[in-house]
Amino acid sequence: MPLSRKIIAPAMFLGAAAVAAGGATLASGMIEDRSEAAVSQRLAQDGLTFATAQADGLDVHLTGTAPDEAARFRVLNLAGSVVDPSRLRDDMTVTPSRPVEAPPFEMEILRNDDGVSLIGLVPAASSAMLADTAGLVPGIRVTDMLESADYPAPDQWNAAMNFGIEALKILPRAKISISAAEVAVTAIADNMEQQQRLKMQLAQATPPGLKTQVDITAPRPVITPYALQLVKDEGGVRFDACSAPDDDQARTVLEAARAIGVATDATCAVGLGAPSAEWTRAVTAGITALGALPAGRLTLSDADVTLTGQPGMAQNPFNAAAGTLQSALPDGFSLKTVLPELPAQVEGPSEFVAVSHPDGTATLTGRVRDALGQEAVTSFARASFGAADVSGEPVIDPDMPAGWTTRIIAGLEALAQLSSGELRITPEELRVSGVTGSQSAQAQITDALTRKLGSETAVTVDAAYDEDLDPYAALPSPQECVTRINAVMTKQKISFAPGSAEIDGSARSTLDGLAEILTDCANLSFEIQGYTDSQGSDTGNQALSQARAEAVLIALQGRRIDANRLTARGFGEENPIASNGSEDGREANRRIEFKLTEVAPDPNAAPKAQDTPARKAMLAIARIDGFLLPQGDWIDSVPADMVDGSGDGEEGGDEGGEAEVDGEPSFAPTEATERPERRPEDL
Repeated sequence: MPLSRKIIAPAMFLGAAAVAAGGATLASGMIEDRSEAAVSQRLAQDGLTFATAQADGLDVHLTGTAPDEAARFRVLNLAGSVVDPSRLRDDMTVTPSRPVEAPPFEMEILRNDDGVSLIGLVPAASSAMLADTAGLVPGIRVTDMLESADYPAPDQWNAAMNFGIEALKILPRAKISISAAEVAVTAIADNMEQQQRLKMQLAQATPPGLKTQVDITAPRPVITPYALQLVKDEGGVRFDACSAPDDDQARTVLEAARAIGVATDATCAVGLGAPSAEWTRAVTAGITALGALPAGRLTLSDADVTLTGQPGMAQNPFNAAAGTLQSALPDGFSLKTVLPELPAQVEGPSEFVAVSHPDGTATLTGRVRDALGQEAVTSFARASFGAADVSGEPVIDPDMPAGWTTRIIAGLEALAQLSSGELRITPEELRVSGVTGSQSAQAQITDALTRKLGSETAVTVDAAYDEDLDPYAALPSPQECVTRINAVMTKQKISFAPGSAEIDGSARSTLDGLAEILTDCANLSFEIQGYTDSQGSDTGNQALSQARAEAVLIALQGRRIDANRLTARGFGEENPIASNGSEDGREANRRIEFKLTEVAPDPNAAPKAQDTPARKAMLAIARIDGFLLPQGDWIDSVPADMVDGSGDGEEGGDEGGEAEVDGEPSFAPTEATERPERRPEDL
């Protein structure tokens, strides 16, 4: 074979191989491009933009981060519909899945006169705790619309829920919204006193660290008669009474009064009952008229307006002020004007005499310094001896010495501590004489008068002791009182509704009997002790026994027993008197006992000054007609909460018990027992 043919043949073979290889490479590139484009286009059509297709020969690599496994499988399925699935290479990653979060737990409790409704989502453990919701508020229908989820309770959830349940038991009408972060309470009280009491109870029940929001509203009180009294005299300008329909109108009245000299700290009661929408306009017109007078008094009682001038002032200036007021008063208001004359010269000795008779009546004669003192003395005497039992009226003599009215009222208070007697006051001396049933009355009255009037005033006291008049002489002994209490409670125990502090109606006669005994044994103090059986938790039994003891205390207070003589203390399941292994034993252990804690050290001691009916009456007068009372340390020292009474209410514990005489020191709790506010006594 020629050499040329030997060279040409291999060359042709190599050329053909090169052409074949180039064609294969070209074909492979075209396949890569087409596969990559087809897969990318298909993924884009379905919005799966997180995935990227990249061809490598016949293989198609899928890369990117899928939001979840379902999205990754969807990419693979769509790519497999375009190219052979065997050519696909899955290089995608998946976003790590987050743990399933617990749902937000919230509960809302609605309570009104129709019942209680529970709404919301709570942890499963809390749902079990709320299974016996009907027992929380006995006698109230409960509608349970709660749902539960089997997740752990968030931090503070249990504390928030327990507080919400306590609020449910305390508040008669309320919406309680509970979450782990906060408990919001919205409620309505019957009056301002109940509003303050409910706020105090909720504050005491709030656990440490729990965020709460409490909004308790109370209706404005009804003021009747709707009154305002403004006095202008040598002591300045002051309100004895002030009423306004709302806060804005109260500010308007106070601004007008301050313009004529009323102190900046004066207040005006806001309440319902205004006789006219023009009340504030009538008041400000009257204030302006009073400001034009050198002295006088403005009184509004409903729609009746009275303008009183200074005794003896010129008629023309008074008429001018009255005419201006008459033209400024709105329709519906009537004006009465009074210009007193100067008092005539008084004849007779310069003295004041008051006599209290054995039948309870009293007679007033003599002199007072001015009209205000006359009204103060008469009002105080009626409050001390009875409005229908006081006769006579002292005459006005402006020449009486300074402090005359103070001496009279101090003397009347001293006279009221005697069963009968006479008070005689002259510029030189104050003399009190009579009979009394207290052996210490002589010293008590002398000491009180000296403190009130000072050592410069000559005071003579002659108080003769009469045993027949001593209210303590016939008091039963402590042992007699204990025996009587045991007899009453043995006859009928004090029973309670199961699991609650509500006193059963069958205990009414027992409570009545106890109240009668405690009234007779007025010099003794007792601790009311509550006990339970051993069923239930220690904490729950302690709380239940305390609540039941306090319920008995409140029930006795409602029967006019002085709560200062009683202390409530719960002992839970301590000191059982029978075995808790039987129902009879548990029944015996659920009981109330009375423990004698104190005997009055001096049964003949006169009542403290701030506890006498006269002093209470005096404070009542001061609150209504403060301008009537003379000033002095002995009045300023009267406690602000002196005028009180006792509140009704029987809410309470489970069974009865016995009174106990114990010479050991009392272990009663030092904290003051929470009691409802007491109603005012009849004056």
